[in-house]
Amino acid sequence: MTKINTERELLQMCARNRDGSFSTQAARRNILSMVGRQLVELGIYNLPAAGLKQKHIGKVLERWKADGCSDATLKNRMAHLRWWAEKIGKTNLIPRTNAELGIGRRRYVTNETKAVQITDDVLSRVSDERVKLSLELQKAFGLRREESIKFQPSYAMDNGDCIKLKASWCKGGRERVVPIRNDFQRDVLRRVAMFAGSGSLIPNGETYKEQLKRYENVTSRVGLHKLHGLRHAYAQQRYRELTGWESPVTGGPRAKQLTPEMKAADLAARLTISEELGHSREAITAVYLGR
Repeated sequence: MTKINTERELLQMCARNRDGSFSTQAARRNILSMVGRQLVELGIYNLPAAGLKQKHIGKVLERWKADGCSDATLKNRMAHLRWWAEKIGKTNLIPRTNAELGIGRRRYVTNETKAVQITDDVLSRVSDERVKLSLELQKAFGLRREESIKFQPSYAMDNGDCIKLKASWCKGGRERVVPIRNDFQRDVLRRVAMFAGSGSLIPNGETYKEQLKRYENVTSRVGLHKLHGLRHAYAQQRYRELTGWESPVTGGPRAKQLTPEMKAADLAARLTISEELGHSREAITAVYLGR
């Protein structure tokens, strides 16, 4: 009988179905590759990718819990298992909610700001113009790193009062628009368009992975780290614009201190910011804004 290599079949499935951004695909490959190996370690041999059953999921999940994985880690890994189930036509194989699997709700509230600010002085030390423009896009529009590197002005700037991000640039493969609200944003877009023309901020003939490595090296040399914090700074600025007061994480009123009118404005602002950041979940804004 021909032996079936589950890990190999899962990697082949990933190669055939390139859903989502580069980082999403990479995370999916890593998790499903690990799952393929762990199934063998759990005594499940010769399992074809299409042969996934609830008992297999249960055994893997039981192992992860025994390993002490956090609820957030379990939630992320289950998302990849759901992708696997969907691709083999078994969407009902895994319960729709993590609570049914004994996975607690992820806690987003932090009330400690993780915002990062980049001054003009620091930017002037960034020698690579493509990397500098990527950083400015992150700062101006709250883009993820991958979105800023893949940014193609001829596509993104075709909407007048907003920029449009391709699904292939975005985490989860979900396209979105972000409003153009001020002169700083317009200036950044003008310079990006002049530099990139009809291309992107990835040099011709090179891959995203190569430019990402260059981005990491260049930013590290000037002491820039944890640049996801630029999204936090964007969210906090937008909250201030939309509500007229500071977010809880930057010293503004907490939820219990808000009047009914303020609560309505708070919710509307959080929903707007969630959409602009590409999350579509009001709850996750607590990571950026506090509660």
